[in-house]
Amino acid sequence: MITVRYFAGAREAAGVTTERLDGPTSVAGLRASLAAAHPGLAEVLPKCALLVAGARATTDDAVVPDDVTVDVLPPFAGG
Repeated sequence: MITVRYFAGAREAAGVTTERLDGPTSVAGLRASLAAAHPGLAEVLPKCALLVAGARATTDDAVVPDDVTVDVLPPFAGG
């Protein structure tokens, strides 16, 4: 299982703080699953960074293995 944690605007768009999903998958597959499960994320998700086990996922074909945490981080304003 993959644990997905949502932060700031992504949490608001998803309507949940955290959830567990079946894995493994790819970054692209995860994004598609999240958007399908939470239509409000469709607009926000393309702008979000995904941290897979604490490291930023930089390609859509990167593997998201089982038993990791994925943080969904929208761009933050301010400095």
